[in-house]
Amino acid sequence: MSSANPSLLTECEYLDFERKSEIRHEYIAGQIFAMSGASRRHSLITLNLAGLLWSQLRGRPCEAHATDMRVKVSATGLYTYPDLVVACGEPRYEDTHIDTLLNPTVIFEVLSESTEKYDRGEKFAHYSRLETLREYVLVSQDKMRVEHFRRGEGEEWVYSAISDSNAVLHLPAIDCHIDLAAIYEKVDFAA
Repeated sequence: MSSANPSLLTECEYLDFERKSEIRHEYIAGQIFAMSGASRRHSLITLNLAGLLWSQLRGRPCEAHATDMRVKVSATGLYTYPDLVVACGEPRYEDTHIDTLLNPTVIFEVLSESTEKYDRGEKFAHYSRLETLREYVLVSQDKMRVEHFRRGEGEEWVYSAISDSNAVLHLPAIDCHIDLAAIYEKVDFAA
């Protein structure tokens, strides 16, 4: 950290601050950014996904975390809170607090008007630097649509999208199949 700008935080200062804070903050390059609250649709979609994944991951060497598991992208220094993250194998954490995951396998972001551009662009650029990340899933909250990025050969990401209520999202990295209609259960797009 440069001493020229004393308002910038080190990673240690951020973690100390964040662990005491009542609201969550993203961190990058010495700066923190408060994360906004979630809408009803956002919350329903996240919990639907968490429940669907939990039932399929039971008894397997993967675990899912919704909203409060911080992820660090070591290559870029980003600390963030995905809406849902799955880690397979032995989870690795930054320190003994066991609250900052280093090796996610799948990350889900539920899109909102204020974060969609960031989730698709800069945030995905950070996430793609995670060597363990196999799949990145963007879930719309204003229409039935899920976009799926799967790591192919090398640094290539393979894109697909589904929007038919009868469609099934297949996540090969964790061998899960999720009905699109189940992701959006109780979500009212007209409200």
